[in-house]
Amino acid sequence: MADLFWDDVESLFDPGLMGALPDVVVPGTSVEDWQAALDLVEGSGWTCRYSEGGAELPVPRAEAVLSRPADAECPELRVRPTAGVLAIFRFYSAEEIDFDVDLRELQGQDRLDVLCGFLTAIGRRLGKPVVMYGEGGAPGHPLLGFDVERDRVELLTVPPAAETGAEEGHGQSGQPQPATQPG
Repeated sequence: MADLFWDDVESLFDPGLMGALPDVVVPGTSVEDWQAALDLVEGSGWTCRYSEGGAELPVPRAEAVLSRPADAECPELRVRPTAGVLAIFRFYSAEEIDFDVDLRELQGQDRLDVLCGFLTAIGRRLGKPVVMYGEGGAPGHPLLGFDVERDRVELLTVPPAAETGAEEGHGQSGQPQPATQPG
């Protein structure tokens, strides 16, 4: 069974509304967590490409890439869990795994299922939540994410089309509103 249904979340995958590259974050990580994520990518058979300063290189150990000089260009790891679904990891710090997904590619139930599977694989491997925000990520406005205790990807906001309220589907801030948890 799908974690999320396209008809329920389609508006969250509108690049014009959420930005083309929403931010996905695994908070509270370490170098060891980064290495576990790199091992997952390598062991999964997902296509990947690592680059520094435009030069394509073999994927290094997490410790090496995270200990580069502060003024060095930020490396990136482009991962394709399947053709047509892209995640771009950026190695900003050991304390947070940060990557973008491309909403222009994530259209329809099949691609949504791939994204949910990808977030679930990362969350399970690390035993940590994996949370998606709109592009430029406002930490107070998570859209969806992998919940470790429930072992599934869940909606963390009310999609704009499903809301009633100010600004035709947006709260007063113009942002999607947090989903209410059943009490």
